[in-house]
Amino acid sequence: MSENVLYDIRDERFHELIAGSAKLEELFSGCRWTEGPVWFSDLNCLLWSDIPNERMMRWVPDGGVSTFRSPSNYVNGNTRDRQGRLISCEHGGRRVTRTEPDGRITVLADSYKGKRLNSPNDVVVRSDGSIWFTDPSYGIMSDYEGHKAEPEQPTRNVYRIDAGTGEIEAVVTDFIQPNGLAFSPDEKRLFIADSGSSNHEVPRHIRVFDVVDDRRLENGSYFCSLDAGVPDGFRFDVRGNLWTSAADGVHCFAPDGTLLGKIKVPQTVSNLTFGGPKKNRLFITATQSVYAIYTTTNGAQYP
Repeated sequence: MSENVLYDIRDERFHELIAGSAKLEELFSGCRWTEGPVWFSDLNCLLWSDIPNERMMRWVPDGGVSTFRSPSNYVNGNTRDRQGRLISCEHGGRRVTRTEPDGRITVLADSYKGKRLNSPNDVVVRSDGSIWFTDPSYGIMSDYEGHKAEPEQPTRNVYRIDAGTGEIEAVVTDFIQPNGLAFSPDEKRLFIADSGSSNHEVPRHIRVFDVVDDRRLENGSYFCSLDAGVPDGFRFDVRGNLWTSAADGVHCFAPDGTLLGKIKVPQTVSNLTFGGPKKNRLFITATQSVYAIYTTTNGAQYP
């Protein structure tokens, strides 16, 4: 691909983040809906979810692709905690789980106020060990990505799991369909996507909140909107730029909310993560395939 085909540059600052000679590489295809990419630097591999096929896949550089877990209970979003353990959102179990080093699965959250969660979607872990996740209803709307059921929660919430007590608390309750989420590099703000426009006439936006006392969200405000599709998963680089999934590829927004540019991808993008030894390689899950491209910036995620 030539540069003018691969990149849509909207602001000169985007030149500082992309490599003109980089290529968009397809690492694997043959999935139904790829999601939840997570990089394991210590194992030098990428994991991701293939939700409708109820499996999780693993890619190793020069080692090809293999099945990591099947059945997966319709796992969607994944991340790692500060001890390196895999944290996953299960549509099938309507729960958030942790995979222990010996392979056991620990349930971290499956209900709130005595009622089942909807279908946990995406998850992040803060440096204090707290786990924050979104709970839209996509996984119970049909049998394609979970098990069709009526929601028990009256709203679609964002939750926090306390690292010490395991207490589950709803921190935001006014989203239509909360989806991807990520902390700013300094963890002082939490950004949350609302993908409600996939089913409702609402803005396709990402909102931002101040993190107060390490546990509450306040001062919610608009950060940005997409001009193609809805925001799903996203991550930050070390410069504070937000890289988000979109219908036509990956959109990159500056810390001030300016659209810097796009990386064009042939399929609708669902999620992304930085990885590789220097965290300068962007791994992209997009409908049936997983792609990768090198950048000239580095991801801000841990570990």
